[in-house]
Amino acid sequence: MITQLKGRMIEKSPTEVVIDCNGVGYLVNISLNTFSKLTDSESISLFTHLQVKEDSHTLFGFFEKTERNLFRKLISVSGIGASTARTMLSSLSPKEIQSAIISGDVSTIQSVKGIGLKTAQRVIIDLKDKVGLISENDQFIGNISNTNQDEALSALEVLGYNRKQTSKVIEMLINNSPEITVEELIKGALNKL
Repeated sequence: MITQLKGRMIEKSPTEVVIDCNGVGYLVNISLNTFSKLTDSESISLFTHLQVKEDSHTLFGFFEKTERNLFRKLISVSGIGASTARTMLSSLSPKEIQSAIISGDVSTIQSVKGIGLKTAQRVIIDLKDKVGLISENDQFIGNISNTNQDEALSALEVLGYNRKQTSKVIEMLINNSPEITVEELIKGALNKL
């Protein structure tokens, strides 16, 4: 398995790059998210995923490990191939995809070209427990947020607020500030209710 390439960038387009690694040129498929992070310097390093099929070996490259991890999770879902996963990562940022999966936002995932209602629902169902939100320093924080969300919802319910109303406010607060504490969630929700 080719897991990373370091070398000299020979060609660059929004969908692929060619990397020269000691005289061998590798064609690497990339997402628009990765393309936007590439600089014009010749030196390049990409995390890769090698897809082996009967008739081809295809390399997919990612600027960050977290994007590659999300790509691998996406292609594990039935009905999502490598090209669809790359389209998803080109249309939405990894954070947007993760927050849509965690919050069960079918319409955001369905907004990606080529993904219908059933596929979007399958992505959410299959990956909800496997995907966490990623903070700026690439640490998973989704499970912490889910725990904080549950605690805040329970506390607000004890205070007499409707769980359906409060859950929307809590989700909005978590999306705006993923590392928010339980206390901040409750205070923020009380201010908005």
